[in-house]
Amino acid sequence: MADPRFFKKKGPFTLEELAEIGQCEIYRGDPTLLIHDVASLNEADTTCIGVLYNTKHHALLQDTKALACILGEEMVDRAPQNTALLVAKYPHRSFAMIATAFYPQEKKAGRIDPTAIIDPSSKLGEDVIIGPLAIIGANVEIDDGVVVGAHTVIEEGVSIGKNTIIGSHVSISHAIIGKCVNIKPGACIGQSGFGFFMDSGDMGGHVPVPQLGRVLIHDYVEIGANTTVDRGSGADTIIGLGTRIDNLVMVAHNVHFSKGCVMVTQTGIAGSTKLGDYVAAGGQVGIADNLKIGSGARLAAKCGIMRDVDPKEVMMGSPALPFKTFFRQVAVLKKLVEDTRKKVS
Repeated sequence: MADPRFFKKKGPFTLEELAEIGQCEIYRGDPTLLIHDVASLNEADTTCIGVLYNTKHHALLQDTKALACILGEEMVDRAPQNTALLVAKYPHRSFAMIATAFYPQEKKAGRIDPTAIIDPSSKLGEDVIIGPLAIIGANVEIDDGVVVGAHTVIEEGVSIGKNTIIGSHVSISHAIIGKCVNIKPGACIGQSGFGFFMDSGDMGGHVPVPQLGRVLIHDYVEIGANTTVDRGSGADTIIGLGTRIDNLVMVAHNVHFSKGCVMVTQTGIAGSTKLGDYVAAGGQVGIADNLKIGSGARLAAKCGIMRDVDPKEVMMGSPALPFKTFFRQVAVLKKLVEDTRKKVS
């Protein structure tokens, strides 16, 4: 359960209230039943509501002490008889909304730390929070409710939309940022990309190409800790509506994310690649430059993507292959090893 030193809890809520918040239906239990907290099924006590969102973990449901549980309709027969049940089409989604009701984002009063350095030409909205030793450059525009963490640098001309949260030690330049964006500590946004003419040396070495684009970050985007997003070289680098980028991801110049993409940690996307809506990449995926990744494509962890990917295509391996082809090759290789072993023995 959440540590009260770090998380402020609301509630309690009735089962009926939680069903409405989580867009669930009460399958079993008294609608006036009071629930005081959320917890995982194995840690929940008789005051909590838990969730079963993976049917493989049904043993946790059978052994739980939770007062109530959110689950899919197909699992209700496996729940203890004394457990109140909320049935949801997407239990994890419902749990997220209910947990947010218990632990809403704390709204703090606007405050500018006296050690912050703010250029007089910048424009700050209402209820803005600027942390210690943050630097706000010339002609920066920061809208209402924005939070800027300690030691963060916002360079000249950057625009930041309402209720965006920028963590500590973040560097932002050449960027237009929408509303309700969350940029986590250590991220670097808008620096020049890895762009140069590769010279053998007879003309004095590699020649840098000016990076004249921007980074456009649309609303409701999340960018993880220590992730880097290079500005465009001419065209802009674009992070589409609602995209989620994990920690330690590298986004090169001119990359275009459409809406709802998900990039897991240590993924790298080379320059000018374009991703459609809701593309998802597992950890340590590498995507070559100037590719098109179709909407709904799924890229398994450690994929090496060297060609365009069709919409909804699932890729695995390095170099990446369609998942059926990949597993056929695995099966053939396994049989080859077994046959070779038999011949040797």
